[in-house]
Amino acid sequence: MKQKLLTIAASACAIVALNTSCQVDSKTSNPFIEEYTTPYEIPPFEEIAYEHYLPAFNEGIKQQKAEIQAIINNPETPTFENTILAMDMSGELLEKVAMVFFALTESNSSPEMIQISEEVMPLYSQHSDEIMMNDSLFQRVKYLYDRIDSVEYTTAQRRCIEDSYKSFTRNGALLNAEQKEELMKLNLALTDLHLKYNKNILTATNAFELVVTDSTQLAGLSASNIAVAAEEAAKRGHNNAWVFTLHAPSRLPLLQFADNRDLRKQMYEGYITLASKDSTDNKPIIKEIVKNRVKKANLLGYNSYADYMTENVMAKTVENAENLLMKIWEPAVKRVKEEVAEMQAIVDAEGGNFKIAPWDYYYYAEKVRKQKYDLDENVVREYFACDSVLKGVFHMANRLYGITFTEMPDAPKYHNEVKVYDVTDQNGEHVAVFMTDYFPRESKRQGAWMSEFKGSYIKDDGTKVRPVIYNVGNFSKPTAETPSLLTLDEVETMFHEFGHGLHGMLSRAQYKAQSGTNVDRDFVELPSQIHEHWAMEPELIKVYARHYKTGEVMPDELIAKLQASSTHNQGFATTELAGAALLDLQWGKINSTDDVDVEAFEKMVAEKLGLPAEVQFRYRSTYFKHIFGSDGYAAGYYTYLWAEVLDADGFELFKEKGIFDPETAKAFKENVLEMGGSEDPMKLYIKFRGQEPNPDALLRNRGLK
Repeated sequence: MKQKLLTIAASACAIVALNTSCQVDSKTSNPFIEEYTTPYEIPPFEEIAYEHYLPAFNEGIKQQKAEIQAIINNPETPTFENTILAMDMSGELLEKVAMVFFALTESNSSPEMIQISEEVMPLYSQHSDEIMMNDSLFQRVKYLYDRIDSVEYTTAQRRCIEDSYKSFTRNGALLNAEQKEELMKLNLALTDLHLKYNKNILTATNAFELVVTDSTQLAGLSASNIAVAAEEAAKRGHNNAWVFTLHAPSRLPLLQFADNRDLRKQMYEGYITLASKDSTDNKPIIKEIVKNRVKKANLLGYNSYADYMTENVMAKTVENAENLLMKIWEPAVKRVKEEVAEMQAIVDAEGGNFKIAPWDYYYYAEKVRKQKYDLDENVVREYFACDSVLKGVFHMANRLYGITFTEMPDAPKYHNEVKVYDVTDQNGEHVAVFMTDYFPRESKRQGAWMSEFKGSYIKDDGTKVRPVIYNVGNFSKPTAETPSLLTLDEVETMFHEFGHGLHGMLSRAQYKAQSGTNVDRDFVELPSQIHEHWAMEPELIKVYARHYKTGEVMPDELIAKLQASSTHNQGFATTELAGAALLDLQWGKINSTDDVDVEAFEKMVAEKLGLPAEVQFRYRSTYFKHIFGSDGYAAGYYTYLWAEVLDADGFELFKEKGIFDPETAKAFKENVLEMGGSEDPMKLYIKFRGQEPNPDALLRNRGLK
């Protein structure tokens, strides 16, 4: 139950072009409360107004309270059907509005949405706590849990009971009344702090602008990057100028290609100090989040918040997570020293008379790539038009899993840039709805993600409810002269998020709480990360990588260069990722409620780890949204690397059998993508792979061994 509520809040991430003129006179005029009459029950976005959310949340909470009370009042002996399944099916209206609302707050924030969030989030948090701390409801779950071996449950049913019991106990069911009251206060405080933290990041990101008025400072940047910067300047009222922002499609090309070192430094320092000063300073908020998390963990019987978070996933202990990270950390740092030496040699040869600094890394890494592999990413990008890459993604899915994507131009959509697809299987039967939303907006947070507007499950009568899944990104925007041309990183990101999408689209789990991405946090990245591998496979590249002007397929010579450079700069990439994961765990290991100096703490962790001076954590704490913007990845950022052990090992099987081998694809589809959280994740992996994963596969994949 708690898992379902929190999944809705933490993972739904897109936005609607809202109709603000619509007024709500009664609940009968509210599109959430009425039945959706749209194709495949896609939310009727054009009908949704700001005024609809709060009434729908209130009505949804009211309805679920009544449904929960009916479960409690049931005089029959608790059974899976009248307790666990009844809870799983409760809250339909609340789920409908929450999935849309939490999507919108991530992709189209506005003063109105922020105001609604400030009202809704405390209500939502309190409602969730009231369910999870309801002793009468818990006693029904406990009755089933205590007798679990006396009934012949299916594997999925047994896991449902176990997960439900665990969820209740981890959310305060065993506490006394006074302790429950304290826990509810802590949860409300954390909810408020997360809202403020996220608001500060969005405000600070949009406030930053690097204005260039001298065209000579743009040397090294591509024509398309310069054109986008000119369009941004015009939009912001700067005449005869170029504006660069902290959004990745603007920030990263400047760091990677701008010859002007001072310009790179300004951008780098703007990024690493994001949300760290003045009215958007997140450091005081982080202090309070950490204090409240320590109190919450202690109240629930754990020494630290990291102990609390890791106990519930595959890692089981903080020590296990740290041990994996350190096996990766040491060879990664060693590789960084080699990379820096190669870059420094170029600086010295050019008479630069300076040592490589963090704002030089992207720029000189690109120079090393050109020197070692004769590979220019600006040339490569000309073969990666966004629409072409998407066709490659769809082709991969068709070859592996037999599904086809057909655009639905008249389907409801929440923004005019969104595209909607009907996903069908080999028999032409509907599998899912898939939406894409790929370009930056001021109202959209940074990053890329996947979630759903409707989940999948099977009703009591056998009816299969199919999902509405979406991917959101912040990819390089098209210009007046060129389509959106993706960087190598953006290509991999599209494949990554589509992998999450496949996890949602292909789910065949029977119960809502186990469908799609409702799996252990350190297993959820397996489907996303394994599909990244196909992006640079020559067999698929020849299908989708076509020059945006001529339509010519990427030549074999260029493909060979991509293959040869596949592990280029992996010291840097791995060090900043593992460093952020280790920083996250250090925050989670704090077991004192004393004030923490955020900058001093980061410095201490960096020194303890031996973080190279030329590399920074992938995210500084003030904008580490994964761990402070919600509880989703708190003390769990390591899971990206944990799952990479699985995906690297798993893809080695595809390489051995053939990247489109039908039997291997079938095994992955049936044992991982379709199963969701209905069985222990390691058992599912072994069913697919035939063995436990080999950790060395990750090091081989990154070229570190």
